[in-house]
Amino acid sequence: MNRLWIALCAILCGTTTLFADAKNGRLDIYFIDVEGGAATLIVTPAGESMLVDSGTFDTAGRDLNRVLDVIQNVAKRDHLDHALVTHWHSDHFGNHAAIASKIKVNHFWDRGIPDTLEEDPQFAEHVAPYRSASQNKSKTVKAGDLLPFQPGTMPLTVKVITASGEVIPNQGEPNPFAKLHEPQPEDTTDNAKSISLLLTFGRFKYVCCGDLTWNTEAKLMSPNNPLGQIDLLMATHHGLPVSNNPVMVQALDPRVCVTCNGPTKGAHENTIATLKRGKSLQAMYQLHRNVKIADSDQAPAENIANMATTADCKGVWIKSSVAKDGNSYTVQVGPEGKPRTFETR
Repeated sequence: MNRLWIALCAILCGTTTLFADAKNGRLDIYFIDVEGGAATLIVTPAGESMLVDSGTFDTAGRDLNRVLDVIQNVAKRDHLDHALVTHWHSDHFGNHAAIASKIKVNHFWDRGIPDTLEEDPQFAEHVAPYRSASQNKSKTVKAGDLLPFQPGTMPLTVKVITASGEVIPNQGEPNPFAKLHEPQPEDTTDNAKSISLLLTFGRFKYVCCGDLTWNTEAKLMSPNNPLGQIDLLMATHHGLPVSNNPVMVQALDPRVCVTCNGPTKGAHENTIATLKRGKSLQAMYQLHRNVKIADSDQAPAENIANMATTADCKGVWIKSSVAKDGNSYTVQVGPEGKPRTFETR
């Protein structure tokens, strides 16, 4: 009776919340607001979970609590099967150890832990909790690897497409946008070594590239396009213009893009302009309103999860949920948002 009443209330309120599980066969992707860092939770139809990045450690528990809230209270997970670090900047791996102290994490994945990091003189100190949490047994991935997810009725693969500056073989149809590449100065930071992932669920395709930067994006996508066109893109590097090379963005031609930015970091107007040039783009979403640019130069207000600056931010998340046949998916802003449906290409 209680379940029927909850379902009826959801219908009357105009919103429904469906969670990934074996009964409905859905795949869920949660974009968690860590205000300019990154944290994404993926839950498969088999109930397997993977956290990609975890926000910053020095925010008085703000990012940690938001990530745990989505894992435990929104996605209803009591553990993580996988926790992956795209690269070694503290706004991406900062809370892996703290999360592991709260819930069980079965497997840790990364590109390999360097001894030092030029851009972080305190790296050895910052990475020590991660080493401890993973018991120095995290698994190193390289370009071309497939992460070991359980098979289901609908094929699901998570493929590493870049790692440690290397990319998968450049096979596929010629990329007509390769000629747009204008090289930027060499990026010697760990951003260029980010792990990038291609998730495929039936016909649905999702790409996230951590903080991968301009020249490595071109290396991945030139002269051919090894990924094809996709459905959902997480704007690279929070939507900053040192990333999101049109050689990659326009070739992937996503129907939907989500930018994991903060109020003053990311969602740059140059990146948004690049996204808008995509011929198939149907919707853009942002975790935050960019307070530095005009509202007309970013996603529409109804597609922005958090409008306030940090002091008043509620940490609203964005969720994409893929149907069990992989032929459609929804995107909604927070628990009260009305899901919008998109057809898989």
